[in-house]
Order: sequence, then structure tokens, then C-alpha cells
Amino acid sequence: MSDTKTAATVAAGTLRKPPKPARMPPTDVLRVGGSGLRSRPMRVFLSALGIAIGIAAMVAVVGISTSSTEDLNRRLAALGTNLLTVTPGTSFSGEGAHLPAESVKMIRNISEAESVSAIGRTNAKVYRNDHVPKQETGGLTVAATRTDLPTSVGTDIVSGSWLNTASNRYPAVVLGSKAAQQLGVDRAGPDIQVWLGGHWFTVVGLLAPNQLVPTLDSTALVGWPVAERLLDFDGYPTAIYTRAQDSSVGEVQSVLGATANPEAPSEVEVSRPSDALAAKQATDDALSGLLLGLGGVALLVGGVGVANTMVISVLERRSEIGLRRSLGATRGQIRTQFLAEALLLSALGGLGGVVLGIGVTTGYAAYQGWPTVVPVWAMAGGVGATLVIGGLAGFYPAVRAARLPPTEALATT
Repeated sequence: MSDTKTAATVAAGTLRKPPKPARMPPTDVLRVGGSGLRSRPMRVFLSALGIAIGIAAMVAVVGISTSSTEDLNRRLAALGTNLLTVTPGTSFSGEGAHLPAESVKMIRNISEAESVSAIGRTNAKVYRNDHVPKQETGGLTVAATRTDLPTSVGTDIVSGSWLNTASNRYPAVVLGSKAAQQLGVDRAGPDIQVWLGGHWFTVVGLLAPNQLVPTLDSTALVGWPVAERLLDFDGYPTAIYTRAQDSSVGEVQSVLGATANPEAPSEVEVSRPSDALAAKQATDDALSGLLLGLGGVALLVGGVGVANTMVISVLERRSEIGLRRSLGATRGQIRTQFLAEALLLSALGGLGGVVLGIGVTTGYAAYQGWPTVVPVWAMAGGVGATLVIGGLAGFYPAVRAARLPPTEALATT
């Protein structure tokens, strides 16, 4: 008899235990979350667009900056980072100094120096013809040069040829790219002449733009001997270009000043043109950092849009929430549903923003002639950031929806 009562008691207790709520599988979570988004397509589109703009800005800034850096690295690899430039500084009294005429020969004695050449500025001016007013110089300069200059600075000839041991003694000139453009010279030839220093000079060559030594672009280059004979050139070099062995650039740079002018090494300035390009890149990176911050602000604005969308969705769907609760949905399931909607909405914006950012980077890089490089971490980080923003933005609306009492929700029409 007692065993029968015990079994009945156990059975009654078992029946009184509430059943465990069924958990929603991931597929059902995605399906329910997606149905909530499909019911408001225009609002979802605008909210996702806000997220996409922020992510696109961030991906594009990183991609453009990375593409620019890759282009710089390729250019430096082609141009070489071992070019050193020696120029005269100022004397102790503050007056302009000059390099000794023998400085080129002395620098050549450095064993780690692979090539050495120089130019010397003159006071001559160059014009298209002898009818151009003297004051209209256009900012062009005339410099004496040596025949081995292309080897040192890595410049290319786009038309004609460079000065040789014969032509550098006669009125022959090689024009930089900007000088040729400003003078209206599009080719070199024996019939092409310019008025230089009161004499007719034949244009024997045109240079390609030089990125390491951009001052050459606006310069008309003549031979050293003819400059001394016709242009009153004093023979002092104003810039000496030295190519050092890659492994010895630092050592050569440290001794160039004392070698070029042993009597007054403090009056010599030594620079590395590739450092200027690197400094420009650093400036561009600083600007990219600013734009990246603006992209972050745009992303936060998009997150606010997601939060606004989800809060309004909760208010509009109170009757749906009440019906689901009455049919047995738990607070956790309601919370999961709305959180899934927020995450899906953010994921749509994030993926769209990554695609848009890649498109902007590709277009701008193609316009600039750069290689297109978009780091994987930027794309993954963009999507990850949207999920984090979406999760944070959708957390409060999801909790608020889960806390709605079923009776209150059903009473709302």
C-alpha cells in the first residue's frame, strides 16, 4: 500500500514539473530574424546603408593608403634608396657657401661610392627663342652637368640622347620634362633649338620626370666645358649625386660632408632623396588616420541607425511579441530573435560596405596607376566591427522586447 502511494506521489510530482522550453536551432534563428527584416525593406535598406558608408570609408582609407605605400615601395625599389645628395650650406657668418671644384674627385675616392656626378647652377636663362622678354623665365634654370649624371640619378631619356664627350663641348642642351613642356619642345633633333644664355643651343635630348631629383625636371642641362666657355660658369658644383653600396649608405652619408669639403665640413649639407618620399608618405598616412577616424564616426552613426530601427521595430511589433509569448515563446527566444535581426542588419551593411570600399579603392588605384591592395585584416575587421556595433545597438531593444508582459503586448493594437 505504501509503495503504491509513493509511486503515485512521484508520478504526480513528475507531472507537475514544467516542461523545458525547446531551444531554437540556428537555422530557425536566422529564418525568424530574416522575416523581421523582410517586413520593413526600405527601413532596413537605409539603416544598412548607414553602416555600409562607415565601413566603406574605413576600408577605402586603409586600402588606398596601403596601395599608395605599395606603389612607393615599388618605385623606391626601381629608383634605389642609395642615392645621396651633397649641396653647399651656409658659412659661419650666414653667407652662402660653395663646394670646392675638386669635391667630385675627392668623393670618388670613397671605396663604397659606386658612382658620382654633379651639376652646377649658372646665371643663364633659357627661352624658346630670342624674341621672348628676358623677364619671362618661367622659373626655369640652366645648369652645367657631367656626362655620367644619368648613371647617378637614374634619369631616362624619352627623346634624343644624353650629352657625350663630344656634344658637351658644344652648344647642346638636354631639357628636363617640365622645361621641355614649358618651352613647347616635344622632341629632340638637330633642327630644334632654344635661346640659352644669349646663344642658340641645339636640343639633343629630353628627360623623363625624375622622382628622386625633381629639380632636374625644370632644368636645362648643358655640358660642363661649354658652360665655362659661353655662360660664365665658375666651375663650382652646386649638387653632387652619389650612389653608394646598399649596405654602406649610412657609412658613406656620414663621411660625405668631410670628404666634399675637408676644410669646412659644417658648410656641407647631405641628404637622401628617398627620405623625402618617405616623409611624404608619412604625411599621407597622417591624413589617412584622420579619414579613418571620420569613417569610425560614420560607423557609429550607422550603429545609432540600427538601434533606432530596432527600437521602433519593438514598438511596432508588440502584438506579435505578445502572441509569441502566449504561444509559449520564452523571453530568451524573443531576445534572441531581435538580437539576430540586429546582427543580420549590421552584417548586410558590413558586407555591402566592404564591397563598396574595395570598389572605391580599385577605382582610385587604377586612376593613380597604383597596384590595388586591400588588406584582409581590413575587410575582416570591417565586418567584425559591424557585428560588434550591431550587437551593442540591438542589445537594448532585444532586452526590452523580451521584458514585455504578454497581456500588455496583446492589448496593444
